[in-house]
Amino acid sequence: MVKIAVLGYGTVGSGVVEVLKTNQKLISANAGDEIEVKHVLDLRDFPDDPIQEKIVHDYSVILNDPEIQIVVEVMGGVNPAYSFVKQALLSGKSVATSNKELVAKHGAELISIAKQQQINFFFEASVGGGIPIIRPLQCCLTADEIDEISGILNGTTNYVLSEMTFQGSDFEEVLREAQELGYAERNPQADVEGFDAGRKIAILTSLVSGRQVDFEDVYTEGITKISSADMKYAKKLNCIIKLLARSRRKDGQTYVMVAPFLIGPKHPLYSVNGVLNAVYVHGNMLGDTMFFGSGAGKLPTASAVVSDVVEAARHLHDHVEVKWSQEKMPLGKIADYVSRFFVRVKEEDQEAACALFGSEKIVDAGIAGEVGLITRAMTEEQFAHLAESVSLLSRIRID
Repeated sequence: MVKIAVLGYGTVGSGVVEVLKTNQKLISANAGDEIEVKHVLDLRDFPDDPIQEKIVHDYSVILNDPEIQIVVEVMGGVNPAYSFVKQALLSGKSVATSNKELVAKHGAELISIAKQQQINFFFEASVGGGIPIIRPLQCCLTADEIDEISGILNGTTNYVLSEMTFQGSDFEEVLREAQELGYAERNPQADVEGFDAGRKIAILTSLVSGRQVDFEDVYTEGITKISSADMKYAKKLNCIIKLLARSRRKDGQTYVMVAPFLIGPKHPLYSVNGVLNAVYVHGNMLGDTMFFGSGAGKLPTASAVVSDVVEAARHLHDHVEVKWSQEKMPLGKIADYVSRFFVRVKEEDQEAACALFGSEKIVDAGIAGEVGLITRAMTEEQFAHLAESVSLLSRIRID
C-alpha cells in the first residue's frame, strides 16, 4: 500500500480525495498498488466531513511520518508551499502539485532535488488543469523540435471574452457576472492582467527549451482594455479576440508573450469558448496538434493531480527524467517581434493613419466618428514608434 498526504483541503484538495475514493479500484490497478490518504494538512477543522479523522494542523507530522511516500501539494501560492515541498523532497518523499506559482518560480530547483534523491516532482495540473500537456511534452513529443506553443490558458479571461463576443456586453459587466458564477476570483487581477497565463507559458517554454524561463520576463498584456467596440470590429472581420499565451521560435530566437490577439475561423483556437482551455503545439516533424478540455475546476484539476500520484507510485524508487535546468533561457526581445495590428482611429485621422501604417484594409463597424484599419507587418518597435504620431483608440495584434 502507498500512503500519501494532501496539503490543503480546499477546492482541489477535496477533489483529490474525491477522485481517489470514487475511482479507487481503477487507480489502484493503474498504480500497481493501493493508494491511501493517511493525512490531510489544513488550518481548519471539518467536523461534518469524514476527512476530519485524517486532518492534521502541523506539517511536521507528515514530514516525519516514514509511511508517507508521496505528498500532494494543492495549497497554492509560493509560501509556505515551497518550504513544505522542498522539505518533503529532501526527506525522500515524491511530490505532485497543481501549483503554477510554485512550479514557475522554483520548478527547476525542485526537479534537481528530486533527481538527487532519486524520487519525483510532478506537476501536470499546473498548466491547463485537466488537460494533459506536461507529460506529452516530456514523453510523446520528444522526437520533434517544438517551434511554437500557443494556448488559451486561463478560463476566466476566455469566459469574459466569449461573453463579450456573443452577448455584446462590456468588460466590467461580464467580469461581475463571472465572479457571481464562480468563474472569477474576488480579486481577478492575476487572471485579467495575464499573469496567470504568463506563469503557465513560462513553465511550458522551460520544459521545451530545457532551461529556466522566468515568468517576470514574459511580455504580458491582459484584457482590461478590450471593449465592446473592439468586439464589433472583430465581428466585422469575421474574427474573434482571444487572450493567447504564446512561445514561438523564429530565426534562432524564442519570443514569449501573453496578449489579446484577433484570430480567424481557420485558427485552431478559434472555437475554444467559455471556461475551456486549449494548447496548440507545432513540431517540425509532427506539424500541428492540439490539447483541449477543462482547464480548471475541482475534479478536472484533481484528476490531473491524481494521475501524477499514480505515476509517482509507479516510480517510487526511481527518478523520471525531466529536462529543465536552472540555467536561464535568454528570450528574444519583444521589440523585434513582427506582427500585423488592428487599430482604431478617429475618422478625421484615417488618411494620416493609413499613410503611416501602410494600411491593408479599412474597416467600418458602424461606430460614429471612428474607423478601424489593419497595418502592414512590422516589428513591435516600429509600431510603437509610428503610433507616437497618431492618436490611437485601441490596438490589437493579429495572428
